Amino acid sequence: MLARILSYGLNGIEGYPITVEVDTSNGLPSFDIVGLPDAAVKESKDRVRSAIRNSGFEFPVQRITVNLAPAHTRKEGTLYDLPIAVGILAATHQIEQEAAEGKVFVGELSLDGGIRSVNGVLPIAIDAKSKGMEDIVLPARNAREAAYIEKMSITPAETLAELANHLKGEHPIPLQEYIPWDSLRIKQEAASDFSQIRGQQNAKRAVEIAAAGGHNILFIGPPGSGKTMLARSVPSILPELTFEEALEITKIHSIAGGHRNMPHGIAVERPFRSPHHSISLPALTGGGSGAKPGEVSMAHYGVLYLDELPEFERAALEAMRQPLEDGMITVSRVHATTTYPARFMLIASMNPCPCGNFGSKEKECRCTPLQIQRYLGRISGPLLDRIDIQIEMGAVSFSHLSSGGDGESSETIKKRVDAARNRQLERFREESIYFNTQMDNRLISKYCKLDEESKALLKKAFAALNMSARAYGRILKVARTIADLAGSEDITASYIAEAIQYRSLDRKYWGFSV
Repeated sequence: MLARILSYGLNGIEGYPITVEVDTSNGLPSFDIVGLPDAAVKESKDRVRSAIRNSGFEFPVQRITVNLAPAHTRKEGTLYDLPIAVGILAATHQIEQEAAEGKVFVGELSLDGGIRSVNGVLPIAIDAKSKGMEDIVLPARNAREAAYIEKMSITPAETLAELANHLKGEHPIPLQEYIPWDSLRIKQEAASDFSQIRGQQNAKRAVEIAAAGGHNILFIGPPGSGKTMLARSVPSILPELTFEEALEITKIHSIAGGHRNMPHGIAVERPFRSPHHSISLPALTGGGSGAKPGEVSMAHYGVLYLDELPEFERAALEAMRQPLEDGMITVSRVHATTTYPARFMLIASMNPCPCGNFGSKEKECRCTPLQIQRYLGRISGPLLDRIDIQIEMGAVSFSHLSSGGDGESSETIKKRVDAARNRQLERFREESIYFNTQMDNRLISKYCKLDEESKALLKKAFAALNMSARAYGRILKVARTIADLAGSEDITASYIAEAIQYRSLDRKYWGFSV
């Protein structure tokens, strides 16, 4: 007897339909799975056999062949356990084939017949809905993850026996209720508030500009100057997530298994990723046997904070050029080549020298010029060129630390950032981008027009600092953001001058042109 059950596979963060074909026939008892299964899929034979028997059903003593179609794509993971088990029950008439028709089945089985959660449920549900498949059976722990998709019939199943009774019509399982996105307006809690940061007004201003335009920023300063505290305050001034952004973030985290740390089943705040400088290249950019997303993709639409930037492996830093430029990264492995979105705001920090005291008026630097050059030279010119804002931070004075008055709160700064982002959304509503840092050369020419005074100032700086074409474009983007914060459509010379000062540190410290 032949039974066909609908299921789903994953290619990066996109799902695609899989047909699980189960054929039972007379002959020597055997259980074969074909269709390019990986080790986890092959091992499902033992899980399915035990789950069926321990759920009170009869496992056929026959020749069983399972085909996962299309057969030319590699099948990975444990999500095919449930459709294979349902297919065997349908092929042996223990449940009716018609009861499973039109439904998508996804889930891992335990030996006692329980249905365990799997990765990648959200991209599966989104693609199934787009293809007109609106009835899906999921592990109960994954049901909330797909509950934000409208007009989707989601059956949350706890056990194989419970699901079989549901398909027989004996004990129907209540459907997962739809959850409107607007009901989850949760204020993001940052590690610190801007009002808690003493001094560093120039750095605060630079961070506000970076947040308003989505620009990358580098802090250079001695230990204890507030670099990390400032970076961890950034989420408190970033705009709220939109539903589309939340879905895309959740898709990435669902593939990587991070959805288990989302109590609401969906991302409700922008990610803040802070990997240690010992992180490997695959962990940062993505990789593993299944080309899973790395930290640069997990930070999509959020913040990637790299503390002690020169301490990271050179190969890992250089691999970040593509995502910083294109907003995506391609991960190639033996069995898979996948492109993941990686449009994040990079915040990096570093000391001015190995001992951290170079340029300090209070402490003496113990480093030789060669040591300083080697330390700073770990950051390549092309990578530095992709960081829009570079800001120097000095040590915080006692008068600032002991002052009782707080500075501006994150809430106040966020209002200005939101206003600037709204101007950008209005400006780019026909351009398929959302903020200034996403502008390409065509859009820079269209939206960053300069008067003669601004052109003369930029020309002088271009020659004096020996800037690259990329640095020229990034100065214009930063100036556009400064104008948006000021509520101005025109980019004046003062905005250009401020943007230029955020590009001067690479020439001051590195001493070479790109």
